[in-house]
Amino acid sequence: MDRETSSDDEEDRQKLIDQHERITKSARRSALQIDESKDRFGNGRRFSLPTFSFNKRYLFAILLPLFIVIIYFTADVKNLFQTSVSNIKFDPSINRMRESELRALYLLRQQQLRLFKLWNTTFVTELNSTLVNPVTSTSNNSSLSPSLHDPLLPFSSSAFFEEFKSSVLNQISLNKQIQQVILSSHQSGNSLDSSDNVTDPSLGDSGGLDRCRKVDQKLSQRRTIEWKPSSNKFLFAICLSGQMSNHLICLEKHMFFAALLNRILVIPSSKFDYQYNRVLDIDHINKCLGRKVVVTFEEFEEIKKNHLHIDRFICYFSSPKPCYVDGEHVKKLKSMGISMNKLEPAWVEDTNKPKKRTVQDVKAKFSFDDNVIAIGDVFYADVEQEWVMQPGGPLAHKCKTLIEPSRLIMLTAQRFIQTFMGERFIALHFRRHGFLKFCNAKKPSCFFPIPQAADCISQLVERANTPVIYLSTDAAESEISLLQSLVVVNGKTVPLVKRPARNSAEKWDALLYRHGLEGDSQVEAMLDKTICAMSTVFIGSSGSTFTEDILRLRKDWGSASLCDEYICQGELPNFIAEDD
Repeated sequence: MDRETSSDDEEDRQKLIDQHERITKSARRSALQIDESKDRFGNGRRFSLPTFSFNKRYLFAILLPLFIVIIYFTADVKNLFQTSVSNIKFDPSINRMRESELRALYLLRQQQLRLFKLWNTTFVTELNSTLVNPVTSTSNNSSLSPSLHDPLLPFSSSAFFEEFKSSVLNQISLNKQIQQVILSSHQSGNSLDSSDNVTDPSLGDSGGLDRCRKVDQKLSQRRTIEWKPSSNKFLFAICLSGQMSNHLICLEKHMFFAALLNRILVIPSSKFDYQYNRVLDIDHINKCLGRKVVVTFEEFEEIKKNHLHIDRFICYFSSPKPCYVDGEHVKKLKSMGISMNKLEPAWVEDTNKPKKRTVQDVKAKFSFDDNVIAIGDVFYADVEQEWVMQPGGPLAHKCKTLIEPSRLIMLTAQRFIQTFMGERFIALHFRRHGFLKFCNAKKPSCFFPIPQAADCISQLVERANTPVIYLSTDAAESEISLLQSLVVVNGKTVPLVKRPARNSAEKWDALLYRHGLEGDSQVEAMLDKTICAMSTVFIGSSGSTFTEDILRLRKDWGSASLCDEYICQGELPNFIAEDD
């Protein structure tokens, strides 16, 4: 009880002391407070002044902003707070600008090289035209007509002008890219205004036209002859030189000879030649002509029953072997039950130096009344070359082309394109196997180092504006890998697509599998040709008949492009090995 009373008294005393101290402190005068009752002489107040009561916190609040203002106007704040570390700090905008400038320099270099190439091509073409035909002439002398497939001979004036326009438009597009690259680091408001663009706005992104548009082949203006064979007259086709592509060219020329001689063409047997019915649509040829103009060997056997005889075997080529048929193939023919007379040369003709022949020459030498004749391999024959090689061929028919892939191969090619390629793609036939020695024997060589070939391909990809390349090649994997790594456009690698191995999960090749054609090397080769022939742009290998057959299909189908060319067309390999 005493403890509780003592505690209460102590608490009351503490409260009284606190209140007293607060009153005393509030009654004290500040050292800065002005005396309101007396002046400095102790006199009574003569006039009244406002009361100013200061606190240290208020003083600090007033003086601090004043100090900051004085420092701001008397010192360089930027230099005051700048440190040596800030000088080496990474600046993204500067790095981006430098990267853009380097890219622009690269593009400028590419433009310079292409303009030089355009200039050199123009100069060489003009010089060749002057040397070949120094005066304008209306002569139709075929000896002065250059091959349409030789990249080093002068172009026709219209074709060259189209190429020239396309090249100029390509440079305009490239120049626009350079402008955009340089300005890409100034996206905050310094972008290129379309009204300030030096490029003609009417050209648009593609120059007002598709630089790689399809070529008008003017098929309605073809020079043709009618093929109306006699029902009992036959021409026995024999094609032995090279691979399938050579044989197809030989077969096409045989059709021309058969039409000139009014004979039905007999397609070779698979026992003697390729199995043509697996890759070609033979019935298609007869449908296009509206009559029976070709028969298979089996049909010929049925017509002739047991009397398979070549009544006259007269050779178009006399050397190096008569009819370009060796003893082994003569034995093969006889083993098939075919009898024949002695091989006779029609004239002196060498496969290594074929002479230009006319329709009249052929009719004069090969028009006989015999039922069955053979003239041997005519792959190297040079008869009315421009007429034979024109789009659609020399024969009158109602189709785009007579010799084309079978329906199954055509459909498979379409399904592959829909699965892997899409509407726009470049096709590349990159012949390499055995081509080094073959090309180096030619002057100039047609075998290019892979880096040089990749640069040429990249330029055409950029020009055609296609996202992917279909690759048809016999090259080794090491060459393909290097080529893939070097085909780059605008810093991006362009995919090279090859036909994959069969996979049951993929259905694009199901038709070939169901019909027992899957795995046939000739069927696969024809499938490659068909895909290439359907591409937006085609790049071929100069000197390859595989390429030439693709170009034939593209011309006949109307898919040929202004951008179609051979690899590095107009250029020479930058390195050539010595002969062994």
